[in-house]
Amino acid sequence: MRNLILKKVAASVATFLFTAPILAQTAKPVAPKIQTPSTKEELVTEEKPAAKAKVEETTQEAPSPAAAPAPRRLNQHSFGLGLGQTFLMGKYAKWGEDKVTMDLFYTYAASYSFDVVVNAHWSEHEDNDEIMWVRGFVGSIKSRIFEFDNFSPFILGGLGFYAPKARRSVGNDLDTSDDKIAFGWNFGGGVDLRLNDEWTVGGLGQLHAPFAVKTDDGPDVKGYYFKLLLTLAYSF
Repeated sequence: MRNLILKKVAASVATFLFTAPILAQTAKPVAPKIQTPSTKEELVTEEKPAAKAKVEETTQEAPSPAAAPAPRRLNQHSFGLGLGQTFLMGKYAKWGEDKVTMDLFYTYAASYSFDVVVNAHWSEHEDNDEIMWVRGFVGSIKSRIFEFDNFSPFILGGLGFYAPKARRSVGNDLDTSDDKIAFGWNFGGGVDLRLNDEWTVGGLGQLHAPFAVKTDDGPDVKGYYFKLLLTLAYSF
């Protein structure tokens, strides 16, 4: 009886030892479930807060387009005044003295680099009993050398019509030349400073050289003059 009990116990232990490794191999561990975003919208909402803050900071520091200078407008009209000194040269200087004069200007912005300028001026220069009149209606092409911010130096040149007239001493008498129109040329340069879209200030130096006017009595009216002006223009 004792031997029978021992045999059953031994058989049970052997069965347990044999089946335990097999059960251990067949049992599979359960991995923890990882939650992943299921849609594109969820991926966007899980963006890192630090990245969002950096994007917002960059956006706030970007310069505003309104702070940049406004570009020049094409097909713009301008009317202006020039006030300064007129210097008579050549024979003109014999019959009149230099003085402060005023010019009228009209400007049309034809392109970003070139303007059409029309200038009209009239002045009377006395020297004792002699008088020199200078009158002109001329056109010029104005070319900006470069434009930095709202500041631009320029050169200009062109042709036009002049009507110089002189009252000068001929022998012991004073003789006044006839009113005649002559062709001539002009050349100069200056600077412009745009204050805003409407107003522009600047400076201009311009040489005017009318062709000689022939006279029947007395010397020909021949000379030239230089204008140094401060300018103010309104654009629309």
